[in-house]
Amino acid sequence: MKIPTNLKHKPVIVAKDYSRIDGKYAYATDVQGLSAGLAQWNDRGKVDISAKIWRYTGQKWSRQSEELPLHRVLDLAIFVCDTLKYFRDAYRYPKLYNPEKPQFDRVGIQGDAMTMEVCTDNEKIDEDILLFSQALSDDSELLGERLSVLSRLLKDMGY
Repeated sequence: MKIPTNLKHKPVIVAKDYSRIDGKYAYATDVQGLSAGLAQWNDRGKVDISAKIWRYTGQKWSRQSEELPLHRVLDLAIFVCDTLKYFRDAYRYPKLYNPEKPQFDRVGIQGDAMTMEVCTDNEKIDEDILLFSQALSDDSELLGERLSVLSRLLKDMGY
């Protein structure tokens, strides 16, 4: 399916066949493509770039399509990777976390840090963390394949 080029986000690079590889939703998803291009919030004389997830309802392009600045895409990838790393060792805690010390990492970025912690404000955290952990386990093959690709690409780029 062709990604629209007449909307405010201006695609430069596209993956218009994303629906075939959308994890466990492959071939049954409304996410039809991904793009990197000129951000929809650009002002005159200021150009930002972004990544966009394109959703199609069957009749029209959805307002639920998401657009993120590229640094946020990478921040989200860092967040996900650190979360996956945490859950590799979470089995050491009876509740999969330490209620006395829910913070598990601080990731230095841009002169400050992103604090990573289990959300103990969630009143059902003991149940929800078990469900989350099980879902990670169930999706480990899908996630592992993508992490391997990401690792290879980062190595190819010299990181």
